[in-house]
Amino acid sequence: MASPSHRRSLRTRRAVLVSTAAVAAAGLGAAVFAMTANAGPVDLAHQVLPAKDGWAASGTGTTGGAQADSAHVFTVSTRAQLVKALGSATNSAAKIIQIKGTIDANTNGAGKKLTCADYAAGTGYSLAAYLKAYDPATYGRSKVPSGTQEKARAAAQAAQAKNIVLKVPANTTLVGVPGTNAGITGGSLQVKNVDNVIIRNLTFSATEDCFPQWDPTDGSTGNWNSAYDSVTLRGATHVWADHNTFTDAPHLDSANPKYYGREYQIHDGALDITNGSDLVTVERNQFTNHDKTMLIGGSDTDSVGKLRVSIHHNVWKGIVQRAPLARIGQIHIYNNYFDTTTLNGYAPLYTINSRAKAQVVAEHNAWKLPSGGRTAKLLSGDGTGSVAGTGNLVNGTATDLVGAYNAANSKKLKTTVNWKPVLTTGLQTTAKNLATELARTTGAGVLS
Repeated sequence: MASPSHRRSLRTRRAVLVSTAAVAAAGLGAAVFAMTANAGPVDLAHQVLPAKDGWAASGTGTTGGAQADSAHVFTVSTRAQLVKALGSATNSAAKIIQIKGTIDANTNGAGKKLTCADYAAGTGYSLAAYLKAYDPATYGRSKVPSGTQEKARAAAQAAQAKNIVLKVPANTTLVGVPGTNAGITGGSLQVKNVDNVIIRNLTFSATEDCFPQWDPTDGSTGNWNSAYDSVTLRGATHVWADHNTFTDAPHLDSANPKYYGREYQIHDGALDITNGSDLVTVERNQFTNHDKTMLIGGSDTDSVGKLRVSIHHNVWKGIVQRAPLARIGQIHIYNNYFDTTTLNGYAPLYTINSRAKAQVVAEHNAWKLPSGGRTAKLLSGDGTGSVAGTGNLVNGTATDLVGAYNAANSKKLKTTVNWKPVLTTGLQTTAKNLATELARTTGAGVLS
């Protein structure tokens, strides 16, 4: 049985309870409904972020497309339909887009499956030619690739981006239709320089870059860098990401080949929050089977005074790093469950990284640490970031994670912050039962 605090939090989030008839009478058009155990149907499509539910509740709050009229409520099941429903990224009319089933972003307007070869056609790019042109044995390691094959790679990558990057306008709700395995595979939702967006009940899978770029100057031995996040926020404000699942599946990193001795990485971020994005709440999602999972702040000089993000009641499992990596902003991380057991070859390096003077409050979270794991490796930082907060558990035991990290590292995490969280709806003051509770209340599909 769910705890009293959990039942209260569910009632809070499901405050908008309306019948189909009531929605129709109000002129709101067709709507996505889920059933609750103790009430009637819940209109997921018109729900708004509850009051005080994290940073996205600040100021005007986050309502997405809740005010959409019947002409701006869409149900889509193909990429072409989704693109049409999204419309222009500059059209701020309130809209609700209900995704039914799994949409493959790597398809054309007629629904034909597109491959990497299709995107490369006519550009002159081939991986074999690229590998020959920039082999460190002949090209060297002192400069990034340039010339014919790099231009061809960039052109092929641009062709893929034109197809799979889906730009979300302001005042939009994107929601999965319950019971349909709703989601987007192979796509990248871009929320750029817009306000008031809700993304819920969707599975994001297989976001893959066909044309990673080789950078011999990245690190001591070079790296292959890919371009697309499953969801990317860039200069976005008031965004609520709720009950989604993020995964690399079915192509996991363990299947990636190596070139020049480095992994040919085709995955970038799962949910990245950069370029001065602000007032974001990320809750009840599942992040799994992924390496660089969540980046908050794209550089050490991203945007002072912004990057305010709340991350709560999420499950992180099979994650290598960036859960999250936080820069500059005020980040509240509470009631999350981190399982640091290696999964499908994804071996965790750390979970939370606070750097570039980030002000992180991490409280009442739970970590599972496998046999042989080290508490000192759960956190990371550059010596300028802060991590405050209490009530964190490791394998069920209250643990000073910052103390453990600082005892083992020369670049210490600071233990005080310059702000106090007040937008904390749903905060549970014990992390004891998070593993069990979040297993059944997070991710896509559980609202059905």
